[in-house]
Amino acid sequence: MKTYAYAAPSGDQPLAPFSFERRAPRDNDVAIDILFCGVCHSDLHTARAEWGGSQFPCVPGHEIVGRVTAVGAKVGKFKVGQLVGVGCMVDSCQVCQSCREGLENYCDEGFTGTYNGRDRQTGGNTYGGYSDKIVVREEFVLRLPEGLDPAAAAPLLCAGITTYSPLAHWKVKPGQKVGVVGLGGLGHMAVKIAKAMGADVTLFTTSPGKEADARRLGADRVVISKNAQQMKSVAGSLDFLLNTVAAPLDLDPYLNALKRDGVLTLVGAPAEPHQITGFGGMIFRRRTLAGSLIGGIKETQEMLDFCAEHGIVSDIEVIAIKDINTAYDRMQKGDVKYRFVIDMQSLKDEVAKAA
Repeated sequence: MKTYAYAAPSGDQPLAPFSFERRAPRDNDVAIDILFCGVCHSDLHTARAEWGGSQFPCVPGHEIVGRVTAVGAKVGKFKVGQLVGVGCMVDSCQVCQSCREGLENYCDEGFTGTYNGRDRQTGGNTYGGYSDKIVVREEFVLRLPEGLDPAAAAPLLCAGITTYSPLAHWKVKPGQKVGVVGLGGLGHMAVKIAKAMGADVTLFTTSPGKEADARRLGADRVVISKNAQQMKSVAGSLDFLLNTVAAPLDLDPYLNALKRDGVLTLVGAPAEPHQITGFGGMIFRRRTLAGSLIGGIKETQEMLDFCAEHGIVSDIEVIAIKDINTAYDRMQKGDVKYRFVIDMQSLKDEVAKAA
């Protein structure tokens, strides 16, 4: 199927119009007309070859919401016309223990990324959601619940599940004290979700100017992490702490903010290691330092249903596809509250105009 997209030709060139062929739907495939695609920091890092391993041309995008246009003969869960989502994965081995347990994100062979991944059927590179259509095997397509705005729901497919999964795995419950480090695309979702779970939420930020917004999003208190006295004031107070910042930090003050048996979970991947020296605080308080990576398909559907039940979506700024390079520059400066989302009608309009 002829597919139109925006792609990075190389790590040092801007994204530009690109066309390629999507496969015709196989028996277990769902063909989707893409309506909206969120813009993740991972898109920027991959398109600009900042993480290594980028394959070019690169069509980013793994926060996809669209409408089903065709289904394969053996597809039973989806029908033409249905609103659906596609997140960070489009395939996995399906047979290892993690896959059998619905944790495809921890597949022993490594899951197939929605973009910049190796297609398990063809061996070629996968192309993502900065495109007008996509074809995905049924097992990796998600039902978009009624009541969720399609544009604002798109970032839930990455930012939403990345923060929901650790909060759910470590069983955050009403009355617990939860901290969130950073108020960006991930952090603002963590605040909303933790609050909806009934937690008392503390937001840690280096920016005093973010306090009002943090409280609007649901934070009960805001701690300026550069202020040693404020950090000291929350020592030993938190049950769970989620670090959403993809920059190296001194983790000691955050570990010290935990109660006995508290957990600090990392979801950001900094280019340089975090600093940690206070192992005594971990040992003598039985504190845990952990990590988490997106979520499995079952849990992602659970997250979407939870967000629909609680009226949670991402705070977004909708852009046209032609503005993606400007959006990347703004995102790198933190100039977005809190997620860019591409309206794919803008791509279809470009294609029609050029025809």
